[in-house]
Amino acid sequence: MKITLESTSQLSTINGVPARVWEGQTDSGIAVIAWVSRIAVREDQDQSQFLKELAEQRPPSADAQSFPLRMIL
Repeated sequence: MKITLESTSQLSTINGVPARVWEGQTDSGIAVIAWVSRIAVREDQDQSQFLKELAEQRPPSADAQSFPLRMIL
């Protein structure tokens, strides 16, 4: 399975750990929400470009804002 995600400006705390909300969809079009607490770039990749792209955030959808955190696996 492949999933394409976009960073949102929403932060949540999951099990005491801050996580950014990302939204996207699978290749077959199923909408998904992901809570990402850590992300890394390999040392041989352009860190500055990654940080620039990581700063790009969009507002979260209504679905992401209202998703019950107790439902997260």
